[in-house]
Amino acid sequence: MDERDWSQLDGTVENIVFRNAGNYFTVLELNTADELVTVVGELPEVCAGEELRLRGSWQTHPSFGQQFKAETCERYLPTNASAILHYLSSGGVKGIGPVTAGHLVEKFGDATLEILENEPEKLCEVRGITLKKALKMAEEFQKQFGIRELLIYLGQYAITPGQVLKIWKKWGATAIDRVRENPYLLCGEGTGISFERADQVAAAMERPYDDIYRIKAGILYVLRHNLYNGHTCLPRGRVEETAAALLGVPPEMLGSAATEMVEENQLCEQECAGRVFLYLSHILNSEGYIAERMKMMLTYPPEHFPDTEREITQIEKESGITYEALQRTAITAALSQGLLILTGGPGTGKTTTLNAIIRLLETKGQKVLLAAPTGRAAKRMAELTGSESQTIHRLLKVEWTQDDVPSFAKNERNPLECDALVVDELSMVDTVLFESLLRALPMGCRLIMVGDCDQLPSVGAGNILGDLIESRLVPVVQLREVFRQSMNSLIVLNAHRIVQGEMPDLATRTSDFFFIKDSDPLSISDTLISLCKTRLPKTYGFSPIFDIQMLSPSRKGDLGTMEMNKKLQEALNPPEKGKREMAIGLRHFREGDKVMQIRNNYDIQWIKEDGTEGEGVFNGDVGVLIDADQKSSAVTVKFDDRTAVYDREMAEDLELAYAVTVHKSQGNEFDCVVMPMYPGPPQLYYRNLLYTAVTRAKSLLVMVGESAVIGQMIQNTQKTKRYTGLLHLLRQV
Repeated sequence: MDERDWSQLDGTVENIVFRNAGNYFTVLELNTADELVTVVGELPEVCAGEELRLRGSWQTHPSFGQQFKAETCERYLPTNASAILHYLSSGGVKGIGPVTAGHLVEKFGDATLEILENEPEKLCEVRGITLKKALKMAEEFQKQFGIRELLIYLGQYAITPGQVLKIWKKWGATAIDRVRENPYLLCGEGTGISFERADQVAAAMERPYDDIYRIKAGILYVLRHNLYNGHTCLPRGRVEETAAALLGVPPEMLGSAATEMVEENQLCEQECAGRVFLYLSHILNSEGYIAERMKMMLTYPPEHFPDTEREITQIEKESGITYEALQRTAITAALSQGLLILTGGPGTGKTTTLNAIIRLLETKGQKVLLAAPTGRAAKRMAELTGSESQTIHRLLKVEWTQDDVPSFAKNERNPLECDALVVDELSMVDTVLFESLLRALPMGCRLIMVGDCDQLPSVGAGNILGDLIESRLVPVVQLREVFRQSMNSLIVLNAHRIVQGEMPDLATRTSDFFFIKDSDPLSISDTLISLCKTRLPKTYGFSPIFDIQMLSPSRKGDLGTMEMNKKLQEALNPPEKGKREMAIGLRHFREGDKVMQIRNNYDIQWIKEDGTEGEGVFNGDVGVLIDADQKSSAVTVKFDDRTAVYDREMAEDLELAYAVTVHKSQGNEFDCVVMPMYPGPPQLYYRNLLYTAVTRAKSLLVMVGESAVIGQMIQNTQKTKRYTGLLHLLRQV
């Protein structure tokens, strides 16, 4: 919501109903001139008796009714004896209870707080208060006064109370002095404040554009920003060039600043192939740990199981399966070595091979755990193997710090209880998560990593699967033979053609892969809508909501997901009398909409049809919105067999999902995929993205557009290069 839409509310705090000591989320009752109002928000150290001026918005909670959501807060200490007594009696100052508060106000009246702050030794005039106790009371009061002062100081720069609290937790009473000296501390780790906002604060302070603190902050910003582009490090020259352009300063200023930051251990340097790379220190530590742990696992492998060949033959007899040579190699390697990467394209038998590995390990009394990076991928893995699977975050028992940073209960001191761990969709696992996974592995545990190296890499920084394979350090079995039953699938055959740099078969009209030629974006859009709404449901019996998924390389443009979601919503779920709707931010939802969760949220509670309750909805989970209640500002979403209720704030993480980007589809499979093939930016139109899109379809794939675009994507192997240091560190090992 825009600040211009905020309302103002003035009043006196009557009662603190609830306060989270970790993040200071507070529910309080505010006595205005007209009524008692429930207020919620991040309100650090606010106490009964204080006068507040709040700005924010009115909302209706699904359980607690109407309340005021505070975004900013101005605080005023009580000034008369009655209000001061209320303030101190309510626990406003640690160490002062109702009885002591009464004695203090009786003695000092309206001047009580002034004496508490400036002349605490006078408190000893009250019977029972020693000098030590008086000074302790003053210290507690000044602590609160410090937060209040910081709120006022940073409030003038539009820093929110929640951000102020994070800054106070980092620097306490020294925060104002630190920020005055270096306003770019505001955009450090864990504050939630952007470099741009810190730059605006510095400009308001009239700091020079070539301030050394600004230059160093610009260098850190470039490295942090590029983590989201997949890079764990960057060439030093590129960092300096990019930061100089961002800051508008001579490049030579960046060189000396970067050298100083390396000397101060703010950054790390690593030389590779004659080039110097710059790292954020925690990322280099992650890659270094991964490399060393790989070495350790190879040096000290788990128990070797003999007679594997005989047991594989026995499984073949019992199940009627004949494993090809590379499958047998993979099964044998998994039981004889501590590390294995099993990779291969669709139809090459990865799942069949994996099932044999799991069966043999369990037969030998080994406890095997299965995990995948997303909820959908974990569910699919469980369906294919018949064994329980969970997300990596769930496996490691994720916990969230006060700065909303994930930490894990499972680690070196509290390792997983297993003899073997199987991780699917390894291409989606980023560097920091993989490090955390390795730290939780007990010594002697087997690690079997499954993935398709031709798919898109992880959303987070790193290229774990690609670097491990290229290092030639870790044993790799790449399945290549497409099995006979998969040879009937043009989806499978065309996927392999794409990987090999060949054009797919676009002429065949009798299989599961269809191409419809068109060069007009409006006509392509109309065809896609017609396919989803009528043609495919009528011909194949597909549900437009549950079975058909449109994928697009891009969010933007006439055929991007943003525009197509609007059109598909109107076609597949038009407004009707009695069908409830709700606007949340720039998104418009209505009952019956197909929606996707776009961030992990481990706090959303859900219930299954059998009454089982739990919590956690994950990035990529797709469901149907079954209720939109304007009065309570809540929406209800059904994800397969789970139903979850979202308040308005939680619902900010929902998007329409009639059309999703190929990147967002990773880890998922759909019965039917439709996809536009129309020219777009080269950085989004490359071979791996096309291959990933094709392999999302289980039963049917329909492409609509220009065959030349398909050819251009296949020829574009210059997929966004990822700078990582893991391969170099592995080869050093």
